[in-house]
Amino acid sequence: MGVEINGVLGLIWLIVIIWAVVQVAQSSAGGTSKLLWILVLLLLPVLGLILWLLLGPKSSKKR
Repeated sequence: MGVEINGVLGLIWLIVIIWAVVQVAQSSAGGTSKLLWILVLLLLPVLGLILWLLLGPKSSKKR
């Protein structure tokens, strides 16, 4: 059962990271800034996601 749970959690985490990368790519930040954030998200997924949520480029869209 542990393998199935780990697989599902890994899939959810992958979806979250892909979502974050897409959000960075669609942001109004400059090209270099986008590239650095994407590299941080891919190379340091947990820390990168936390840093991006706290410090990353903010979308100009208001929901």
